[in-house]
Amino acid sequence: MIKTARVKQNDIPADEICQLVVKGMQEKKAQNIVVLNLKGVKNAIADYFVICSGKSDTQIDAIADSVDEEVFKETQVNPWHREGKNQKEWVLIDYVDVVAHVFKQERRDFYRLEELWGDAEFTYIEDEA
Repeated sequence: MIKTARVKQNDIPADEICQLVVKGMQEKKAQNIVVLNLKGVKNAIADYFVICSGKSDTQIDAIADSVDEEVFKETQVNPWHREGKNQKEWVLIDYVDVVAHVFKQERRDFYRLEELWGDAEFTYIEDEA
């Protein structure tokens, strides 16, 4: 079996991809968006985690699609890896330096990624009214 390395795919800065991920989440009314800046965390697997919640399977699907569309529209970059789309409880969209997590609230409460990366710098994005 051939394994592919997790290498940077493009020259787009992680900060820019992170902003586009947040914008894609906001387009579909994601709740409780938080950006974890992992740059200063030893052994972190990415520069940023962007985490949000959705209320339904349909919304989770729409948020994940919106993130893909927003990043591609501005950068022509596709995710390196994507998983969870069929289960619609936790969709992970991996852009190598930025990893988006779209959760159903119950799954987010269970996995508590924010607590696992407590050394990260947190930015909470205000929900749009």
